[in-house]
Amino acid sequence: MIRACRNLGFAIIVGAGAAEADTVMIAALGDSLTQGYGLAQEDGFVPQLEAWLRAQGADVEVINAGVSGDTTAGGLSRVAWTLTPDVDAMIVALGGNDLLRGIDPANSRANLDGILAAGEDAGVEMLLVGMEAPLNYGATFKAQFDGMYADLAEAYDVPLYGTFFDGLLEDGDMQAARARYMQADGIHPNPDGVARIVEAMGPSVLALIE
Repeated sequence: MIRACRNLGFAIIVGAGAAEADTVMIAALGDSLTQGYGLAQEDGFVPQLEAWLRAQGADVEVINAGVSGDTTAGGLSRVAWTLTPDVDAMIVALGGNDLLRGIDPANSRANLDGILAAGEDAGVEMLLVGMEAPLNYGATFKAQFDGMYADLAEAYDVPLYGTFFDGLLEDGDMQAARARYMQADGIHPNPDGVARIVEAMGPSVLALIE
């Protein structure tokens, strides 16, 4: 739940009356997957997530703090100005570009640690979205990269959502999912893919603000 000092997003029911609720502001800090690379604006992750949450009755605004090509270092460099006083919660979805560049997981971990520390200092609730490395860089790299998300989620007592692509894996066939739900580059989801991602992740975001 949003901490009491920032709990401006929910109506407080008193007897038969209720105080008017303010909109809950959620910042989605990420890379091209969050930014909506290759998609019309309305088809991106942030607009679709906001629409999904509102369809569940939540009074929310999701801020697109995704930057294409961004690494965890980039996220750390801009988290301070992302966390304005109006922000109540933050989704942290970074690490994919670190992986593509083969950046030492120790560096990625330190950057994510800094991002979560900034969120904690700002008093916002957070959802950490994980990422899984292939075996291209070896078993040790994969173990360190994959494990940093669970370790940091536990250290900061924040919920961890498996991976950004969990919604595409519900059928258990990533090859078929890539053909159906990915853009031609095989990296970024198409509008239908984003819809599945949002449908899977949405309940975790809703739980964050309820």
